[in-house]
Amino acid sequence: MIPFYKLERYEGNEALFELVMMSIVASLVGEPLHIHAEGLRGTGKTTIMRAAKGILPNITRIKGCVYNCDPAAPHCPHHRNMSPNEISNLGTEEIPMPFLEISHSAKVGTVAGSVDLARLTDISHPEAQLLPGLIPQAHRGIIFIDEINRLADTSPEITDILLDVMGNKPGHIQIEEAGLPVVDVTVSVSVWAASNPDEDPGPVEEIRRQLSDRFDMVCYMGRPNSVDILSQMLKENSHQWKAQAKEREAAVEEGKNEVFRSNIVKWAGQYEKADLPDFLRNYIARLYIKHNLESIRAIEAMQSGAILHSIIKGRDKVAINDVTHMIPLVLKHRVDSDTMVRMINDVDSKGVKDGILSFKNRKKNDKEADPDYFPHNATPLKDIRRSDLVNTEKSLTPNEG
Repeated sequence: MIPFYKLERYEGNEALFELVMMSIVASLVGEPLHIHAEGLRGTGKTTIMRAAKGILPNITRIKGCVYNCDPAAPHCPHHRNMSPNEISNLGTEEIPMPFLEISHSAKVGTVAGSVDLARLTDISHPEAQLLPGLIPQAHRGIIFIDEINRLADTSPEITDILLDVMGNKPGHIQIEEAGLPVVDVTVSVSVWAASNPDEDPGPVEEIRRQLSDRFDMVCYMGRPNSVDILSQMLKENSHQWKAQAKEREAAVEEGKNEVFRSNIVKWAGQYEKADLPDFLRNYIARLYIKHNLESIRAIEAMQSGAILHSIIKGRDKVAINDVTHMIPLVLKHRVDSDTMVRMINDVDSKGVKDGILSFKNRKKNDKEADPDYFPHNATPLKDIRRSDLVNTEKSLTPNEG
């Protein structure tokens, strides 16, 4: 597989690269970000997502814990009732952030958990004990599902499990086996998925709308339209090139991966301290009301996505453009096409003034009131005509008297 840093970037797949990085950063701080890539077959959706496994940072867990218990917050049946001293005596270890896949042939027991047959058939000391499935083992990491539209159509039981896992942040999973007590386990895992909505059985939102809404963001993968990019992709996929690359680039690849990991850890630290300014939060709330959005998950994803996007783009403050960049990613699978067009046209027609509209209900903040807060793309309030402010405010709140 071509390493993540060597994958060709172009306009049609840029959004997926951004979402992958944002989701890894969010996962590292314990806040899952579920993403879904749609597109024609062969456009590289699964290639990008699987290649990201090579840049995942390390996490620290209780030594030997298959549930990946955080030593500071143990959650599994074995460790959650232990004291800090008992945890300390067990020791810790660093492992790469988990990245596991759910296949279409997977059974419920494989995904959630089942009886550990190795222990049950142990001649010297047979005992019935639960073996955690793929999702509990991916705690604090990533679960990837290719062709999720097919899984949603053919495996309703596994889809129900995903609904529980993705319903809250963190989610939970219930492991049940005859003769053993039911175990409920907290699971903090980001679900990544890929699908082709043009193939049977169709888009996820038409098969299982609940599952579709659980994804924070959805992007559509476009085809490359550059001869140079396609030529380079062909070259890097040739047998001769890949054979030479194995010898030539092993050390280079690890060095490049380490750069990504370092950036992810740095961005995670920034994300833990970052927040959305009140006027942008107000703007998102107005979008929800004006366009009659159904899912509050949508505006929650818009908020966290705007912060993450500003961080990976190297900005020290969240801008209105970070919020508007999230609109199609967050709402594509949640609203009809007419509503989406109206929202995008609404944003395009008003431009940067939207970032100023919410001053009516905004709390005073000396730092944000500084003109330097809008260094490049905003007009100072004093330079805007009163009639423009009044007319634009009325257009955003047509029902307010």
